[in-house]
Amino acid sequence: MLQISIYGKGGIGKSTLSSNISYMLAAKGKRVLQIGCDPKHDSTRALLEGRAQITVLDYIGRTAPYDRKLEDVILKGKMGVSCVEAGGPEPGIGCAGRGILSTFDTLKKLGLDERDFDIRLYDVLGDVVCGGFAVPLRNEYSDCVFIVTSGEFMALYAANNILKGILNFDKGVPRVAGILFNSRGGDDERDIVDKFADAVGLPVIQAIPRDGRFAQAEAENKTVCEMFPGSDLSACFEHIADVVSDIESGRVGLKHP
Repeated sequence: MLQISIYGKGGIGKSTLSSNISYMLAAKGKRVLQIGCDPKHDSTRALLEGRAQITVLDYIGRTAPYDRKLEDVILKGKMGVSCVEAGGPEPGIGCAGRGILSTFDTLKKLGLDERDFDIRLYDVLGDVVCGGFAVPLRNEYSDCVFIVTSGEFMALYAANNILKGILNFDKGVPRVAGILFNSRGGDDERDIVDKFADAVGLPVIQAIPRDGRFAQAEAENKTVCEMFPGSDLSACFEHIADVVSDIESGRVGLKHP
């Protein structure tokens, strides 16, 4: 099994990209689990067609330990993608980072590791300097990390901080796949991202254009890969899925930031 973490600044489009990557991987025959690690718990919405999903934190808060079952917190989404949302505390109450720790501990106790997946994908908020949100960066959870950024300063700042965090967990094994450039349409944006990529020594795996079809698909609670199959946007995610498959098979190597 290959474990992938998708990291980037809040609001940069990680959940949209993650759902489309999961959809395309599943379309290629992979058994995929997507775990949303954002307190907003909206990572898998497009895969579930907007269906409500109980978060792991809500579940353990209302269900006694002896009554808990893994099936209660995993929903099947489009293309058979399995979907989990960690959830988080109410704003101003509790620690969302500790919520991730509790989620991972609960999923393990409920037997998640015994399930047969090819890909486990974590969608993680990356602009919070917190040990809890860094949990998916640990070697036991992430074999491979993709960084999502635009050319905006704060998105690049968050991306750089995430790479610093990866180095803190570094055990000598390269784990970064590269950068997913999610364009906001700014002037010279691609040039800025290319310069950042050169500075940190990572490839830009895919440039995803700013496009109104993302909003159209979101309004229908769908991924663009589902709503616009065969489109140039769908091809972007097919390429990313192919890169993931190449990493999984060892045909493409990972890098140190």
